[in-house]
Amino acid sequence: MSSKAANALVLTGSAALLGGALAFQYLGHLAPCEMCLWQRWPHVAALIIGLLAWAMGSRRALVDLAAVAVLASAAIGFFHAGVEYHWWAGPQACTGAAFDATNIAAALAAPMIRCDAAAWTLFGVSMAGYNGLVSTFIGSAALWLNRSTR
Repeated sequence: MSSKAANALVLTGSAALLGGALAFQYLGHLAPCEMCLWQRWPHVAALIIGLLAWAMGSRRALVDLAAVAVLASAAIGFFHAGVEYHWWAGPQACTGAAFDATNIAAALAAPMIRCDAAAWTLFGVSMAGYNGLVSTFIGSAALWLNRSTR
C-alpha cells in the first residue's frame, strides 16, 4: 500500500505542477525562460516512470526513481530561484550576458526571456522557488512513503 500511495503522490503532484506551469504559460501569458523549461522535464520523467510503475504494480525501485526525478526538478527550481534573486549567476544563454552576432536576425526575432528576472511572485517567492519547495515535499514524502512499513 505504501508504494502505491507514494506513486499516487508523485503522479498527482507532478501532473499538478506541470498543469500549473502550463496554465501560467497559456492562460496567464507568462512565457517561460530556459530554466523554467528545464524544471518541467524531470516532472515529465516522473510521470512516465510513475505510470510505468503503476502498470507494473507500483514497483518500489521505479517509484523511488520517479521521486528522485521530482527531487531533480526541486534542485533545478532552487538553483533557478537563486539566479532570480541574484544569489549566483545563471547560464549565460538566458541571462542576457552572452550575445552571438552570427545570427542577428534570429536574435532580434525571438523574444529574450531572462532567467534572472522572476515573471511572477507570491509573498516574495517566485514560481521557481515554489516549484523547489513543493517538489521537495512531494519527492521526500514519496520516498518516505515508499520506504514505510506496509
